[in-house]
Amino acid sequence: MAVKSDVTVTIDIQRPTPKIGFGKPLIIGTSAAGMDYKTYADLAAVKEDHTENSEVYKAAFSLLNQGDNSPFELAVMLRKTGETPESLEDFMTRALAKDWYFAVSTSSQVSNIISIADIIEQNNSRQFFASSASKSDLATIFAKKYTRTTMFYHKTVDNYPEAAWLGAAASANVGSITWKFKTLKGIEPMDMDQTELLEIHALGANTYVTKAGDDVTSEGKTVSGEYIDIIHSRDYLVFSIQYAIQKLLNRSPKIRYDNTGIAQLEAEVRTILKRADLSGMIARDADGQALFSTYFKGRGEVDPADREKREYNDGTFRFELAGAIHAAAIKGTIVL
Repeated sequence: MAVKSDVTVTIDIQRPTPKIGFGKPLIIGTSAAGMDYKTYADLAAVKEDHTENSEVYKAAFSLLNQGDNSPFELAVMLRKTGETPESLEDFMTRALAKDWYFAVSTSSQVSNIISIADIIEQNNSRQFFASSASKSDLATIFAKKYTRTTMFYHKTVDNYPEAAWLGAAASANVGSITWKFKTLKGIEPMDMDQTELLEIHALGANTYVTKAGDDVTSEGKTVSGEYIDIIHSRDYLVFSIQYAIQKLLNRSPKIRYDNTGIAQLEAEVRTILKRADLSGMIARDADGQALFSTYFKGRGEVDPADREKREYNDGTFRFELAGAIHAAAIKGTIVL
């Protein structure tokens, strides 16, 4: 059982007035006997445990059918439904203790999607992708305003378009891509006009359409309207800073509670932010400098009660998210 980290990191998303595990998908399914968490590196390995007509294999095929973008590995976990069936809550508790970030379910039933999404939302550390061919189901899910669940609307869902999307995008360096404009192998584009596309987006879903002759994902948002890459980047930074500072504490004989020791903590945070800049997460100014800053109060500014408890709670950082261009309006002038 995992032991709680000594480091807590929180990040608030402020609107302007403003790789390990972070691209790994988990296929969630069911079987009479159940199956514990297992990782696979290719379809041949998946086929040893799951037949080609199984839902697990179909989802894995879509994930691994995206060429060089496909994930290095995927995981599968099945909830027991036979004698003494396991509750979804108990199953997800076990699943959330494993190494993965994006979940896909083998069921597109709205009740199943909501049950999993509720748990993912409460846990606040992973993301869930699902697909639906029903606009009424999309409306039901949209009412929940999930920040960590992403819906994919398509008339054909038995080939797992949402898994194909994960296969095409999830393994990229966190913050280096937008999830819009992605081409999915094995998925046919939807034949719809602009009115229907706007309807789908208004229901908090994404779909797959043809633009300028290319088949691409229509948006890159979760049900709530937040961008997938923002949630991904935030989770990555929280984990990376926690991990870096925990490692510093683990390897050091002692971090002195003075300005020298505090500077060590700040240096670890700045290293992670510099890495995030190189991945494309952080915006840059006109001179090409990353727009981030850190402020860690010195020993003399810290609450004496915190020093007595050997807790440092006064480090902060901020950065301007680079985001991505999803649309453009360009004006021209003709001179006669």
